[in-house]
Amino acid sequence: MLSKKMLKMLNDQVNLEFYSSNIYLQMSSWCDSKGLPGGAKFLRHHAEEEMMHMSKIFDYINDSDGMAIVGEIKSPKSEFQSVKAMFIEIYDHECYVTKKINEIAGVAFEEKDFFTFNFLQWYIAEQHEEEALFKGILDKFEIIGDAKNGLFFIDQELSKMATAEASAESGVE
Repeated sequence: MLSKKMLKMLNDQVNLEFYSSNIYLQMSSWCDSKGLPGGAKFLRHHAEEEMMHMSKIFDYINDSDGMAIVGEIKSPKSEFQSVKAMFIEIYDHECYVTKKINEIAGVAFEEKDFFTFNFLQWYIAEQHEEEALFKGILDKFEIIGDAKNGLFFIDQELSKMATAEASAESGVE
């Protein structure tokens, strides 16, 4: 059984994952409107991935005799100064999500809620991957730049990354 504190933290995380999905979905639309189909595809894929993250926590709460509650979710911003600035925001957001997951894991450990602590290990590993992924994209901006030629190559790379991620998830290589 989940403590009241743990239930609140997990429900807050449900809503953070839902909001994350909305952020990426909005960013996908922005990329599409700027003629960056690779970025749009990549971010749309990440929006769907965040919904899966939300669903897993939602189901865990309900399977643990709690009640998942979807709260109010603010609208994400829809305009960005540049593609690079957008990816800086993504990286910062993923670092924030990591902080929140770590806080939940810390409380689970303190409360000796080892079921939840074990459940969260997947999220901890996932957040490590997410931070590394988006830091790698920012590194590409540093190498290639974000001028039109650089954006073209980054957009192509994002498309390849989205295709590779989708293939890995479906077991196709």
